[in-house]
Amino acid sequence: MADKEYLTTSSGAPVSDNQHSLTAGNPGPTLLEDVHLIDKLAHFDRERIPERVVHAKGAGAHGYFEVTHDVAKWTKADFLSEVGKKTPLFIRFSTVGGEKGSADSARDPRGFAIKIYTNEGNYDIVGNNTPVFFIRDAIKFPDLIHTQKRNPQTNLKDANMYWDFFSLTPESLHQATILFSDRGTPKSYRHMDGFGSHTFKWINAAGEAFWIKYHFKADAGVENWTGPEAEHLAGTDPDYATRDLFNHLASGQTVTWTASVQIMPLADADTYRFDPFDVTKVWLHKDYPLIPFGRIVLDRNPSNYFAEVEQAAFAPTNIVPGIGFSPDKMLQGRIFSYPDTHRHRLGTNFDLLPINRPQVEVRSYARDGAMRSDENGGASVNYEPNSFGGPKAAKEFEHHPLEISGQTVRTGYRDESQDFVQPGLLYRLMTEAEKTRLIANLVGHLGKANREIQARQAGLCYKADPDYGTRLAQGLGIELPIEAAAAD
Repeated sequence: MADKEYLTTSSGAPVSDNQHSLTAGNPGPTLLEDVHLIDKLAHFDRERIPERVVHAKGAGAHGYFEVTHDVAKWTKADFLSEVGKKTPLFIRFSTVGGEKGSADSARDPRGFAIKIYTNEGNYDIVGNNTPVFFIRDAIKFPDLIHTQKRNPQTNLKDANMYWDFFSLTPESLHQATILFSDRGTPKSYRHMDGFGSHTFKWINAAGEAFWIKYHFKADAGVENWTGPEAEHLAGTDPDYATRDLFNHLASGQTVTWTASVQIMPLADADTYRFDPFDVTKVWLHKDYPLIPFGRIVLDRNPSNYFAEVEQAAFAPTNIVPGIGFSPDKMLQGRIFSYPDTHRHRLGTNFDLLPINRPQVEVRSYARDGAMRSDENGGASVNYEPNSFGGPKAAKEFEHHPLEISGQTVRTGYRDESQDFVQPGLLYRLMTEAEKTRLIANLVGHLGKANREIQARQAGLCYKADPDYGTRLAQGLGIELPIEAAAAD
């Protein structure tokens, strides 16, 4: 094997599988002993200093979350415990792939990260303005983002990198279809929806659990730029969305979203037609309708951008009693990667920064570290167990158990053959004008890639809907792949 150019870890060990995380059974959860996954993510988290690796350019605002409907039968989370209860929050909006100086109007997903300062600690919902994502396993994330950044030789954005990865990753088609539709260029942060994207768990006071998905619908309505409008704005006012949000709040107005949740009984997860933990797929609303439970209100600008927006650190690890994780492999990877990148970018004590500090007393045995900005525990004991009255763990906050079984394996999600179903449904929901703009947007970007990659991507679109693939191929001036034409 000495002369074989196989993939290795950073220490030179051969890698057997670069597409699937090591999990405890199927679907998981992901195992910490997956040294390749940890090596890959940990290295990726440290590739940029000090700019965020992703979501580099953003804007933020303060406000509150207000409960509007009783959800106590589904969750015991205290901040959701009674109608009318208000809890302060901070939201950071962002583009994903571009650098800090990139245009707000770029065709890109938008980050929608919420930090809720509850009286049981911070609760972070780290989502996007889309309900799905390009990939469903965190082991692919560094590769995805590399293709969205710059060519390592030319330092230029590269359509071949971009579409080579997507055309070889069929699960990406759903998100790619959204991205190149009108929704890929939101008019402003006020005029886009937000989503938790992942599946999470709600647990009630009786210990019953439910799978859930978050939706935040913009009360101002969804508005988007067309592709040409977005490109024009990038050259004339690249900070438009940042300015729009700041000026809107500075004028005394508010920005609001209606918060709703889809709720799935745990037993449904094994039989639902789509794997409920696959973040490249949605739960159909006819199967699990939206249930309103609250609203988000933004009413105050930051007083200092660096202190509050640039140093804000969101992580899906920040949960509170009554809320838990799911075996979603992307979520499992983010549980490690987000706080890891914050420790790299901001230091081990990033949680002590005012914008990140919980608004309740923190009682832990963590001490020292760079940039420690408080009394560092004073004279109190720094170990446990101890005989000096130090804080103790409370059994009543034990996490809700998830039964797992099976061998440690690297495997995909069930029914991955259904990757083309939902992109097809989405395409057929579009109006004729929306389809025309989708194809034009794709042709404009995909047309910069080589013919082989164009044909491969058109073939994926054809599998979602023959009209989708045919129109894309015609727009590119290419023949559909033989296998796609044969299927017709």
